[in-house]
Amino acid sequence: MNKWLLYLVCLSMTLIPCACGIYSFTGASVEPNAHTINVHFFENRAPIVNPTLAQKFTEALRNKILNQTHLTQVNSDSVDYDISGAITGYTISTSGVTNVEQSATDRLTITVNVVFKDNINPKKNFTQSFSRFADFNANQSIDQVADQLIQKINDQLTDDIFNKAFSNW
Repeated sequence: MNKWLLYLVCLSMTLIPCACGIYSFTGASVEPNAHTINVHFFENRAPIVNPTLAQKFTEALRNKILNQTHLTQVNSDSVDYDISGAITGYTISTSGVTNVEQSATDRLTITVNVVFKDNINPKKNFTQSFSRFADFNANQSIDQVADQLIQKINDQLTDDIFNKAFSNW
């Protein structure tokens, strides 16, 4: 009797996620009949332009989506999901000072404007600005730390965008 109960519990645990659409272990919820996405190149329109930021950000967002969903990148207007936008901010500011009014830490902030179109369920469309930052030692120049900071901030931004677009939390 216990063997059958265990079997039913295991069977029900495997069927429950299937009944609610397609979910992945990453928490992503993609429409069952969706197969394609177009993540457009994000132009850098920030007042201060880092020459590698646009390419790095676009690749990070594409990789995040392609690695955590079953979607395929297609460069077309007729896709299930369409993501476009621009980098609108790249700023360096002081985030902490010492007791002698000298900067102790500086902050790099990156802002991205995103337009998400769900061509299967247009109610999920959104246009939103996402912003993240990372602090660094004021004794270092931005050129010394930019690559590490951009990677860290891109990871955070792509997580935010992915969660907004594909998580039903």
